[in-house]
Amino acid sequence: DEDGNFEDVVHPGHKAKHHSDVIMSVPRFWIDDPVSIHQNKLMSRDLAMRIGSCNEPDPLTNSRSRGDACPPSERTIYVAIASYRDYQCRDTVTSIFSRAKNPQRVRVGVVDQIVEGEDGPCDAPYAPCSSDPNQMLCRWKDRLDVFQVDAPLAIGPVFARHLGHRMYRGEYYYMQSDAHVTFTQDWDEDIVSQQEATGDEMAVLSTYLTDIEGSIDPATGRSLRDTRPIMCNTDYEDGQGNKYLRHGSQPEAVPTVRGMPQLQPYWAAGYSFSRGHFVVNVPYDFYQPMIFQGEEMSIGIRGFTIGYDFYAPERSVCFHHYANGANAPKRNRVKHFWENSNQYAGSGVKAMYRLLGIVHMNPEIDGEMWDHIEEEKYGLGGVRTPELFYETFGIDVVNKRTEHHLCQFVETGNMHKKFMSFLRPDGMGIDYSQIDYRFKDPLKHGR
Repeated sequence: DEDGNFEDVVHPGHKAKHHSDVIMSVPRFWIDDPVSIHQNKLMSRDLAMRIGSCNEPDPLTNSRSRGDACPPSERTIYVAIASYRDYQCRDTVTSIFSRAKNPQRVRVGVVDQIVEGEDGPCDAPYAPCSSDPNQMLCRWKDRLDVFQVDAPLAIGPVFARHLGHRMYRGEYYYMQSDAHVTFTQDWDEDIVSQQEATGDEMAVLSTYLTDIEGSIDPATGRSLRDTRPIMCNTDYEDGQGNKYLRHGSQPEAVPTVRGMPQLQPYWAAGYSFSRGHFVVNVPYDFYQPMIFQGEEMSIGIRGFTIGYDFYAPERSVCFHHYANGANAPKRNRVKHFWENSNQYAGSGVKAMYRLLGIVHMNPEIDGEMWDHIEEEKYGLGGVRTPELFYETFGIDVVNKRTEHHLCQFVETGNMHKKFMSFLRPDGMGIDYSQIDYRFKDPLKHGR
């Protein structure tokens, strides 16, 4: 319902391969220039409060831009889902609306990459709305926006999530999840309360999700788990002509920090919750076709330089349908975007050069080897440097090594205790200029 709010772009996968231009009409960004917001410095709290809508307008001014005067229960949430030929997408959306305490404040944006006639669209209910209007996809169809993409044009999650970022329209919070996830009862109230408990306007709650098996009480929709994962494990691997960091499996345990989410160094693509200005300031890069691994370090480090801090949720509000156990037969039949690899062969190598170059992770590579187009838009901020991140958390980008056993610093709550004392008084992020900590492998260097 946004006639005139679209623009034509050249498909980046075909462009990278020097094919004939394939023109796509895509939603315009809510704010096209992130630098106009963060201005390569720490965003002011006043500016941050001007981003984000309220479901209930101000009784005096009728404005929906109310900052933190908006009651937490009325703060809007935009949920972005990138789906590739996934039969569970509609179930994920159903779960979001059916288990939200206040579904009226939720809007879901799906980038639905399908083969029409073979795959069920994410917004198609199982029965016609005329025969069963109480289905969530019928009841909340005005809160569900689907941007459909022909599957052969899919070039990986970075491009799909870029399109999802374009569908953001100024909501107070932003949430990102996979297309095969089940949510817990009153998830919106829970995750908002966790976000606000940090006292950090620049907080981003993010994690690798726990498997759905044994996680949710089918009668109540409540979580059955008192553990949660925390992001602290990464190492280098080879791929697409480069060495890059890839997050491994993450430890899951009862939180050592109680009453709020716990600080962690890394960001995860499968689940992320933040204020809406995270989308505005850290948009997914349009020029990274055929990227799968590396995405998380790119967004995480760019976000770090703009001033964002990453936390593990204290409680999980959704769980993932992995291709394990009873879910394996069906999940293993779901197609993946790399079925299009032959059409875009080689484009991911240059895209990886760009991804790593922007975050200063491949100093050995001549900058002439990658495309710098719109680098400022999809690049770094001026609050912190990537080098500060690498030095703090033991990453050697020259020799491609990491200091191991970082989880001993993170999972125990030591990072949280050391760093949270430097949260700025106005809540605008942690002041890393006051932190001189440098992680070293405790098994090699002692504690």
